Amino acid sequence: MAAHQEKKLAEDRKHQNMQNDTKTSQGQWGRAWEVDWFSLASILFLLMFAPLIVYYFIMSCAQYQCSLTDPLLDLVTGNKHLSDIWNRTPMLTYRAAAIYSLWVTFQVFLYVSIPDFCHKFLPGYVGGVQEGAVTPAGVVNKYEINGLQAWIITHVLWFANASCFHFFSPTIIFDNWIPLLWCANILGYAVSTFAMIKGYFFPTNAKDCKITGNFFYDYMMGIEFNPRIGKWFDFKLFFNGRPGIVAWTLINLSFAAKQQELYGEVTSSMILVNVLQGIYVLDFFWNEAWYLKTIDICHDHFGWYLGWGDCVWLPYLYTLQGLYLVYHPVQLRTAYAIGVLMLGLLGYYVFRMTNHQKDLFRRTNGNCRIWGKKPEYIECSYMSVDGTKFYSKLMTSGFWGWARHFNYTGDLMGSLAYCLACGFEHMLPYFYIIYMTILLTHRCIRDEHRCSSKYGKDWKCYTAVVPYRLLPGIF
Repeated sequence: MAAHQEKKLAEDRKHQNMQNDTKTSQGQWGRAWEVDWFSLASILFLLMFAPLIVYYFIMSCAQYQCSLTDPLLDLVTGNKHLSDIWNRTPMLTYRAAAIYSLWVTFQVFLYVSIPDFCHKFLPGYVGGVQEGAVTPAGVVNKYEINGLQAWIITHVLWFANASCFHFFSPTIIFDNWIPLLWCANILGYAVSTFAMIKGYFFPTNAKDCKITGNFFYDYMMGIEFNPRIGKWFDFKLFFNGRPGIVAWTLINLSFAAKQQELYGEVTSSMILVNVLQGIYVLDFFWNEAWYLKTIDICHDHFGWYLGWGDCVWLPYLYTLQGLYLVYHPVQLRTAYAIGVLMLGLLGYYVFRMTNHQKDLFRRTNGNCRIWGKKPEYIECSYMSVDGTKFYSKLMTSGFWGWARHFNYTGDLMGSLAYCLACGFEHMLPYFYIIYMTILLTHRCIRDEHRCSSKYGKDWKCYTAVVPYRLLPGIF
């Protein structure tokens, strides 16, 4: 009898420990439950000023030849009033609304209606139905990976129109750039608001929802982990990749077409920007299945941060180099252009090979070779909301032995190359590298905070083996 009671007490203690672990996981894995004052202040700042920042950059090109200081000087000295700048800003037009509506509808159609066929004839490409990572609630979602297919179809139609059909001008995006900005804002706010309402009243999975009670934080960072409509329309995957990233290369092509129209040539700098950013976009879609294991899908909930950010911030501020080169065409010296190209390609190589090493390690469960040797790793465990224990391995060799986020280092090298292609006359093209440095540094810290909460003491063991985040020996 005593033995039975002792066994029961041990089981109760084990169950209590599991509940505590689950609460910890539930509270920290994914988006945070509690809101500190700094997070709230940051969120209020972004909600108020991020749309104005985008407008300011685009307006400065349209009205001030891409100068970031002249608009402020005009306002401070009294040469212009805010109403003067606003009155010169193109408003929303029926033409822009029709273009944007058709664009988004077409991308939705490609996403939900045409199953992927690229994986059937492209060696090495992983497409079709794929599984994502385990959510905090223990759910493993399935996704239709067909982004590369959507990108190919879209660009084939673009080039067919430009060379044969001539239904619209290749400069159509540039010619409607600011009216399209208003359309993108409308969609960004609409989808973010809908996602919040859906999270409150009809979530896809209630166990994967987090409600802090702070309206601004929940609106910004999202309530639902994986909001979906039907079986396949996943908000996070669609808005992260389509329509913004598919549009990225089309936007750059439209800028190049405008440069040709205005100056009779496409400069070497514009070609470099198109090529390097085109490689990045193609890489994203070629590795879309890998993207299912990134922080955006594995940790972020879907709110304004992703909804508005993917509709407005990404297509408008990630393409500033091309926009700048329309107003300030730059012909680069051959040696300089080759140097920029080499930096961009080296950054891409580091970015891709670092991610490839992690992907190979995960797919083979560590049964592979990295740089000719069996990979080293730390084994970790973590709990889902339902108390299920999962195990994971964190690699400590290859590029991942140099720094915990060495893929970001490659990303920053590529980002710098985009900016250097524009020369040194203006600061505007360099916003991208400044922003990416802040974003990826913050993402390092944010990701590691979550990993520390998720893996506990195992994470401390990992950081002891790999002490640097981005730059070996420095940071």
